[in-house]
Amino acid sequence: MRLAKALILALALPCAALAAERNDLQSCYTRNGLADIKPAGSGRELVVIIDQTIPMPEDLQRSAWGQIDRFVQPGDRVRLYTFSAFLPGEYQRLVYAGELDTPLQGEVRDDVNMRKLRGLDQCLATQKKAFQTGFGGLFVKGLREARQDIPKSEIMNTLRRVGEDMGKEQGIQERVVYLISDMLEHSDYTSFYAANQIKQLNVGNELKLAQSKGLYADLQGARVYVSGAGLVTDAVKHAYRSGKTMDALNDFWAQYLNASNATLEGFGTPSLSTDLR
Repeated sequence: MRLAKALILALALPCAALAAERNDLQSCYTRNGLADIKPAGSGRELVVIIDQTIPMPEDLQRSAWGQIDRFVQPGDRVRLYTFSAFLPGEYQRLVYAGELDTPLQGEVRDDVNMRKLRGLDQCLATQKKAFQTGFGGLFVKGLREARQDIPKSEIMNTLRRVGEDMGKEQGIQERVVYLISDMLEHSDYTSFYAANQIKQLNVGNELKLAQSKGLYADLQGARVYVSGAGLVTDAVKHAYRSGKTMDALNDFWAQYLNASNATLEGFGTPSLSTDLR
């Protein structure tokens, strides 16, 4: 009976309240009985989104991990989503949500019990490694599970839904979205393919269509970086993509993101040549 009541109470809570409690990386302050003096986070958040409709080459996988590992610092929040299409067993998932701790500074540190402080310092010293193991394992798993045989790729709808999640979060002042995808929308709304090859986009028409279908997101002022743009599966003809085709793809996403309260800071076609900032 108690369990049933607890479940009813949990289901009655707002989604935002439940999301705020999730931290897949245990806090060192909580572990050492110091939760009451835990410093505020950095205010930064990295949201990584993996498109599982296109397998990424090994070199791009390694490069993407390097981008993430260099960016993440103490106090940051990190989220990892995977998506493909709304098929049985295939859907958008939030597979990781964690926050690294900020070290204690100044007088607050001086007032802490020495035994607890020693335990805290030891935990903080290994927390980045714990993040690399936990997040990193799920990141690699998400990339390795990508498949070429998924017939749809709903990128805009995914961004809209991720933006809804971001709007529920508190305490974030600076957001970076890292999207690992071919950026080739192929859904019931529109398709960037024609005759089994990448089509030359009419950017204006595609933007009007996205607006009419309610596909713009609210990404909360995020800076967006992309790796993998323009990659195609074995089934797509003419693997060569002209500069004109890729320029149009870049232009579409830059304008789409601008209308979605975000800015496109890097567009890797397919390799991203600038670091996440």
